[in-house]
Amino acid sequence: MKSLNFVILGDYQIASELGKKGTTTDLSIYDRKTQDVIYTWTVPITFPDKIQSLMQAVNIAEYAILNATKIDKYLGEQIIALDAVRFTSGFILHSYEVDEVKLKTLIRTTTISDFKFLDNIDQLKQETSTLASKSLEGPCIIPIDHAFNVKGIGTVILGVIKQGTVKTYDQLKILPSGKNILVKSIQMHDDPVNESKSPARVGLAIKGVDANDISRGDILCSHTSSNLRITTDTIPTEFMKNPYHKGDLTENQTYLLSVGMQIKLTLHLLW
Repeated sequence: MKSLNFVILGDYQIASELGKKGTTTDLSIYDRKTQDVIYTWTVPITFPDKIQSLMQAVNIAEYAILNATKIDKYLGEQIIALDAVRFTSGFILHSYEVDEVKLKTLIRTTTISDFKFLDNIDQLKQETSTLASKSLEGPCIIPIDHAFNVKGIGTVILGVIKQGTVKTYDQLKILPSGKNILVKSIQMHDDPVNESKSPARVGLAIKGVDANDISRGDILCSHTSSNLRITTDTIPTEFMKNPYHKGDLTENQTYLLSVGMQIKLTLHLLW
């Protein structure tokens, strides 16, 4: 069964024309199953009030859909978010009120400059039906986007398999806590399965950790993946200021640090 995962930005009302609404928190998950494909669309419904859901949504998907109804600062923020995670695969729709030439100029220097422009949702459905899954081989890695306790079942987590395969009764680790967990059962689109491969979106019933001890962005992974150890409290990184930010970065400002789906508030950052 092929899996395709999308993020919808801009006017996300088209999500209801693509799939059925499922899990909803600050993110809404829509999905649809055909004979050989499971489609999933993630929508950051609390954006623009909260930037966190935007960054988390773009980190879940492999393909993006940008549905522009006006050119404003919020559209700019969504374009920057896609560019920040180096998105190169996706589609753009826009209303009659949006000048396509201006929009193409806006994205010209970003990674989404090669997104395909489409005229309507019917074209979008046709294009997405021809896409290939972006599967990755290797040790299992599953970033968690939702976790909750279910009566009679226990802890259930939701997430997209970014790499590898997960099977029933697999022994995995959850990071950063390092706790050992057991996969009791697996569901895809509410159907029980014995195994799932990247990039499937799965629901896993697990044993070994309570949902209240899991945060969005925690990682389920094989013991092979978790054998990597950080031996220092300092992690060297490179920082490049986005060219769209015209001001200077100053001392003692508050920042949000986004790594995958983990977002941390950082205070008193010195440059």
